[in-house]
Amino acid sequence: MRSWTFDSIPDQSGRLVVVTGANSGIGYVTARELAHRGAHVVLACRSAERGRAALARLRAETPGARAELRPLNLASLESIRAFAARWDHDRLDLLVNNAGVAMVPFARTADGFESHIGVNHLGTFALTGLLLPALASAPAARVVTVSSEGQRFARFDLARFDRDRLGTDRGYSAPFAYVASKRANLYFAAELHRRAGAAGLPLRSVAVAPGLTRTNVLTGGANAARGPLYRSATALLVRLAFRPTAEGAKTSLYAATADDAPGGGYVAPDGFLELRGEPTTGRRPRALTDTVTARRLWELSEELTGVSLALPAARPR
Repeated sequence: MRSWTFDSIPDQSGRLVVVTGANSGIGYVTARELAHRGAHVVLACRSAERGRAALARLRAETPGARAELRPLNLASLESIRAFAARWDHDRLDLLVNNAGVAMVPFARTADGFESHIGVNHLGTFALTGLLLPALASAPAARVVTVSSEGQRFARFDLARFDRDRLGTDRGYSAPFAYVASKRANLYFAAELHRRAGAAGLPLRSVAVAPGLTRTNVLTGGANAARGPLYRSATALLVRLAFRPTAEGAKTSLYAATADDAPGGGYVAPDGFLELRGEPTTGRRPRALTDTVTARRLWELSEELTGVSLALPAARPR
């Protein structure tokens, strides 16, 4: 694909948007660019302090922006339910599932899940399910779920996934836990699109990978407690090897706004190993067609979260 820029984004006036993890990084750029083009954007953030700072920055950079801040912690089903219960708009046109954790030390969410599984997949699953009535009320809703180019290295086994959700730090591998949760994002995004189609809902679900991008996901949050050597080395690596944050936001914004963004598909950088480049829709990870694993993961996720996404299962092909 030739160079795709933010100028390619069409007018977004009238769209109601939620971007999770919008206080920094890719999430902030995604929220800012959508607001810049007229969307009403809800910044869904875990930290009230960082969220307020992001909202003030967005309004300064985009005068006249229609934007608001609402609290959301994907590590807590209670917080997710409260966010959905407070939704007071008549619909939701776009949900960008951007928030997540990456390669953090072993920890559990408020509900006892291993943090990568609990935040990146189960939190995203529950939020989308609870907001589904608002999405169904939109004439052409989209759900964009941020996965990772690293998902291709996942050793994803559903039995292990179920076991690891309540695992221990014994033998724990943060990289493996991370890429497994990002593979789960792909299964979820594809299955959501299939089920929405089976239900006759005009909802398009798209998974994206941002490529290597300069954000604080490897140095902030739980990773901030790893010590000065880790923080210094990681910050240097990110600065030298990773591309600017705005470049990483391109795939999310393309999936959220482009007419040809593929429902049930995947948008990733077109370069080597999807590490950098322009958004392309030509990549088809195997997870997108593994309907058996996707269906079983969906059912298990409903059981674990207590959130039932009232959509019929797509017929096996």
